[in-house]
Amino acid sequence: MHAGAWWLWALGLAVAASRTTNPLLLGLLVGVAGYVVAARRTDAPWARSYGAFVKLGLAVIVVRLVFSAFLGSPIPGSHLIVTLPEVPLPDWAKGVRIGGRVTAEQLVFALYDGAKLATLLICVGAANALANPARLLKSLPGALYEAGVAVVVAMTFAPNMVADVLRLRTARRLRGRPTGGVKAILQIGLPVLEGALERSVAVAASMDARGYGRTAAVPPTVRRTTTALTLGGLLGVCAGSYGLLAAEGAGYGLPLLIIGLVAALGGLRLGGRRSVRTRYRPDLWGARAWLVAGSGAAVAALMIRASAYDPAGLHPGVVPLVAPGLPLWPAAGILLGLLPAFVAPLPATPTTTSEEKTR
Repeated sequence: MHAGAWWLWALGLAVAASRTTNPLLLGLLVGVAGYVVAARRTDAPWARSYGAFVKLGLAVIVVRLVFSAFLGSPIPGSHLIVTLPEVPLPDWAKGVRIGGRVTAEQLVFALYDGAKLATLLICVGAANALANPARLLKSLPGALYEAGVAVVVAMTFAPNMVADVLRLRTARRLRGRPTGGVKAILQIGLPVLEGALERSVAVAASMDARGYGRTAAVPPTVRRTTTALTLGGLLGVCAGSYGLLAAEGAGYGLPLLIIGLVAALGGLRLGGRRSVRTRYRPDLWGARAWLVAGSGAAVAALMIRASAYDPAGLHPGVVPLVAPGLPLWPAAGILLGLLPAFVAPLPATPTTTSEEKTR
């Protein structure tokens, strides 16, 4: 499976999550992402980072609730939960408060808002768990090779660190040593940092051996044209993406996004002339990759359509406080995101060599 297909699928789910605050739909998106990850992830170190993103999402919700309780909220409410001691503030801080009344309406609003951000993080975590960063780097255009190397190294640092922490905690548990507390964390942290430094040195050595950073000479006109197309295209992509994610920008967002993509791709193609490198066995974009990427795009398109025709169902109100309902056809559209669990190839399982069988 092409690594870019997994990212397009996950970004489609993320766009769908950005269009709603309905906790039932957000929970359905998390369930779809989790099911696909459980069905198609490998045993690689980066594939184990999904749980860390789920915990990060839960932490975001907790922090959002704490901030809403202690710093207040503009949401009016009549269901009082508790009254915290309020800190008096000067006149120039009017509109800001610390403490005071905490109502059920403001906490529910904070819960919906935090769940939306948590779902976005979990969708990104699903892409990290399914897409091989090295294969994704190999598929990048030549103009983005150097930036892609830095991004991939940064992306693989956290999953490898999580894998090292789990390995060290398991080793300590087998030896009968404690795995919790400040002392255990300090004893685990030093080997983790040493492993990260060793991997950094190994990556630097391999990059130097492969001639990383070599560039070819191109005419100045090509360089200026490349810069103009790339920068203009990226600005168009940013503006178009904002239009798609915003509630009122769906009309101009898609055309601007398409124009920006065309300009950026043209600039990247010209910029690839400066990159002197070869590709060994490049990944092909096949029918399965189209189905995986198309399922994520379909989920995003259906949710954008639903936000225009049924905004009340996608954004349940909190004043008055009512239980959110489950819109049927947006929920059915989210279920299209399960398609990769059935069409994507099964992850490769490690085979036992004849030497291991003899042992």
